Amino acid sequence: MNFLADEGVDKPIVDLLRSSGFDVHYILETHPGSFDEEVLRIANEENRILLTQDKDFGELVYRLMQVHQGVVLIRLGTTPAPEKARIVNYVLLEFGNKLARAFTVIQATAVRIRHQE
Repeated sequence: MNFLADEGVDKPIVDLLRSSGFDVHYILETHPGSFDEEVLRIANEENRILLTQDKDFGELVYRLMQVHQGVVLIRLGTTPAPEKARIVNYVLLEFGNKLARAFTVIQATAVRIRHQE
């Protein structure tokens, strides 16, 4: 599975996913300061599921109907970064086959996966 991590995603998440064998490009390393629309365009061009902690991508996907390969919104609040990394890694391993073209929200107590009609 291929992912694009938005620059707001904690580096420990990117590092753990990479060490788990996921192909993760990190916007902070390649296109720092990119606007959300540009990040989504890059994810689409590279056929990558977007990992983000930015709720604005929900507006792009639902209100503005932007095309996407999949979005994973990480909503783990003040959870320490290493624990966030562990949770995200678990979710991707457990639900990875359901993430393509879906809008997924990871919370401390739930994972919601919504495919658009």
